[in-house]
Amino acid sequence: MPESRILVRKAAILGAGVMGAQIAAHLANAGVPTLLFDLAAKERDPNDIAQRAIENLKKLEPSPLATKDRAAGITPANYDQHLALLSGCDLVIEAISERMDWKQSLYEKVAPHIGAQAIFASNTSGLSINALAQACPARLRRRFCGVHFFNPPRYMHLVELIAQRATDRRLLDQLETFLTTTLGKGVVRAKDTPNFVANRVGVFSMLATMAHTESYRLPFDVVDALTGPAIGRARSATYRTCDVVGLDTMAHVIRTMDEALPDDPWHKYYQAPAWLKALIDKGALGQKTKAGFFRKVGKDIEVLDRATLSYRPSAGAIDPEIAAILALQAPSERFARLRSHAHPQAQFLWAIFRDLFHYCAYHLATIADNARDIDLAIRWGFGWKRGPFETWQDAGWRQVAEWIAEDIAAGKTLAAVALPEWVTAGPAATGVHLPEGAYSPSTNTFRPRSKLAVYARQHFPDPVLGEKPPAGTTILETGAVRMWHTGDDIAIVSFKTKQHTIRADVLDGLLAAIAEAERNWRGLIVWQSNEPFSLGADLMSLAPAVQAEEWDTLEAVVAKFQQTSQRLRYSLVPTVAAVRGMALGGACEFIMHCDRAVAALESYIGLVEAGVGLLPAGGGCKELALRAAQEAARGSVGGQLDLFPFLRTYFQQAALATVSKSALDARDLGYLRAADVVIFNPYELLWVAKAQVRALSESAYRPLLPVSGIAVAGRTGIATLEMMLVNMRDGGFISAHDFEVGLRIACVLCGGEIESASLVDEKWLLDLERREFMALLKNPRTQERIAHTLKTGKPLRN
Repeated sequence: MPESRILVRKAAILGAGVMGAQIAAHLANAGVPTLLFDLAAKERDPNDIAQRAIENLKKLEPSPLATKDRAAGITPANYDQHLALLSGCDLVIEAISERMDWKQSLYEKVAPHIGAQAIFASNTSGLSINALAQACPARLRRRFCGVHFFNPPRYMHLVELIAQRATDRRLLDQLETFLTTTLGKGVVRAKDTPNFVANRVGVFSMLATMAHTESYRLPFDVVDALTGPAIGRARSATYRTCDVVGLDTMAHVIRTMDEALPDDPWHKYYQAPAWLKALIDKGALGQKTKAGFFRKVGKDIEVLDRATLSYRPSAGAIDPEIAAILALQAPSERFARLRSHAHPQAQFLWAIFRDLFHYCAYHLATIADNARDIDLAIRWGFGWKRGPFETWQDAGWRQVAEWIAEDIAAGKTLAAVALPEWVTAGPAATGVHLPEGAYSPSTNTFRPRSKLAVYARQHFPDPVLGEKPPAGTTILETGAVRMWHTGDDIAIVSFKTKQHTIRADVLDGLLAAIAEAERNWRGLIVWQSNEPFSLGADLMSLAPAVQAEEWDTLEAVVAKFQQTSQRLRYSLVPTVAAVRGMALGGACEFIMHCDRAVAALESYIGLVEAGVGLLPAGGGCKELALRAAQEAARGSVGGQLDLFPFLRTYFQQAALATVSKSALDARDLGYLRAADVVIFNPYELLWVAKAQVRALSESAYRPLLPVSGIAVAGRTGIATLEMMLVNMRDGGFISAHDFEVGLRIACVLCGGEIESASLVDEKWLLDLERREFMALLKNPRTQERIAHTLKTGKPLRN
């Protein structure tokens, strides 16, 4: 076994609270059987606490489970009866409440049962790993460390990995490999300091925001308007984030900083503001109690008034002048204008950035190895588009440093300490990010990325400012697509359109790429450098022809779409779709026609054309009919073919525009096949896709033979599906136009008005789906839906 690999056959989570249960869910998502421990319940099933936590996972939205049936991979357990089961676990993660004494007591109880080769870890968000290790026996101490997931664990990319003095460094490498590939995480090695990296910086940022909320007398809803997407941060911004995390949890994290960092220059701000304490005292703890800084009353959102501590309608907005500044393209100009503008909102924004930059520079040497680790931790753990050092450097390192120094001298900053000398002198005097690496104060050098073998699987890791990922070598390029390679014999094609939408010129480019791949390359991968994979057909590009009623032109585009899908299916070299993010409509059709798909877990795939009053006509309806026939044939008994159970499922998905909630869900829905590959780390997509091309190529690849003799349900099937539509319409579940769209989808899936069990070929189904698509496109109600979607970005139900 390679040194950096560890085999996790079974895991255990100690603590079935919010984090523990969701970590267990993500392990189950990855196919790791997991024991979920908690206290034995009194006077009922001893496993009841853990069992209830597992059942609750199925109710949460967004779901911690990639598919509901993944919960079957979690087994409830309790400390009274099942400690012996720990001996069969390769990974044991403690995730109980943040009490040092409780954790140490639990360690004494479980340690004798943990196997000699198992990894034992704490999911603490900020307690000392070295102090926790003292509760472990000597034999276990070398295999003990911190593994800090972020909430919610399935969706947040960050995991902090924290060693203590005795931790085996080879074990850390093995664990990092497991976390990266098996669980799909971005790992940051943190030092054993209070709250580690992301929470230390992120919570300080929130505390600084709270302090300046007070000093500039801004309402909470205005602050959230200013500190969300407007400055490249999460939609939950500041106070909504507090509500989601829980105000009691926030207070605990703040208290940890207060107690553990008495000599910190910012220590006076490690206190919960009076209004936060007041909310906690009256039990308004945020989302879990349905009231915190915000609350929902009916359909209305109300916000706490800071002065009166009563609620009022939320209507916070950014001043138009400040919004105009934030819209400026040049970061240097944005910051200069914010700093010089007299409006309280501008002064507030400059102050929160200034104090964050000051804090990060001062503490970099003690909390992280290098600037990249802080930036990635904040991006992955808090959902910011840019980390603090990236933001500073992008705005002009020297100039911003001068402004910070001036404000320190003027007594405007939250702490009076000077910036570290390295900020203005030495190798980092112009910035902390260079192509060769990120600045590390401890070595006074720029540190390259980790050389751990697992990272060779990431052709294009998540870049930070200053890094220049290799562009590859262009094979052919148009205004819509680029075909390129990375130095091997596998070609890659990427779309250049906004949101990677599919226009006529994308189809032309993709057809040219397939032809070139057949001539000179081992295989072809459809891959995008960032999310989404594709939002499907570009309706905007079709709108002028629809308005001009150029129906022949439009039908020719649809025919070319079908031709492109068929070329992907019957190419002379393997075609692989490498998918992450949304893959909707025509993009889903391309995926269904490639020889193989490799999809990141967080892929949301679906045929959504019905939402704009259309049907899948890039081969999607044909493919659903074909798959239904093939599945029915596999399940037939005594030669009796029953198409309807399979048709009904696919029909409902197409008619209701169902989108998968994960790649594993897409497999259950039939958008992905059993042979398609689901991976957990999106940055490994290209590596795995190339492996699939090689495997197909080395297996004497030949394209499938064209399919004929497809059994269809005919007019009997159409009538049966129509009955379903009538019930849905009469029950108020679908509109009149939904009914028409659904009926036309039913017509295609059933092969048209022909006898049941008739045999047709692919061309028959393609001609039928194109005909029905054009009929819908000419319908004024469909045109209303398209116009409404293009104008508002939302579907219209008419």
